[in-house]
Amino acid sequence: MSSVQQREAARRDLIDHFVHLVENASVDVADRFLARAEETFGDLARQPLMGAPLNLKNPALASVRKWRVKDFENHLVFYQPRLGGVSIVRVLHAASDWWQLLGFEA
Repeated sequence: MSSVQQREAARRDLIDHFVHLVENASVDVADRFLARAEETFGDLARQPLMGAPLNLKNPALASVRKWRVKDFENHLVFYQPRLGGVSIVRVLHAASDWWQLLGFEA
């Protein structure tokens, strides 16, 4: 079975997005977002190379990939493939300055 590890920053991101969606859309939309994020994480764990690799200068970060949350295309999942699954690094809105939020140099 494929495993999904969520880093602390990714868990905080999910909470922030949930609260934002409750306040600006509805509880139903926020609940659907969390369900779709979990589905997406499972898909990534089963097929960890389906996300686009980020072209980063730092070789230690070469394994970070980007994918979108199913049905929430403006929410991006940044993850690293791991033996037997994935590690979810962050879940960020596409309109954010995600390069800076990730602390990466392009």
